[in-house]
Amino acid sequence: MPVETVKLSSIVMKLTPDLYPFLTRTELETDIVLVNGIAALDVEDAVEIVQFSISEHQKDDLIH
Repeated sequence: MPVETVKLSSIVMKLTPDLYPFLTRTELETDIVLVNGIAALDVEDAVEIVQFSISEHQKDDLIH
């Protein structure tokens, strides 16, 4: 299985550009590892990845 690492910003700009302004710079710079690469994603996948990323960053903020 091919694996590709991309920034969340690449996923957002390709599949859900309307979400871009709502994400922080830190979230957008998050590395995302994709099995089968970015070409295999659809909009629903992108939204799920964005939601998970936001959740993870909020969790980190609560810990600090």
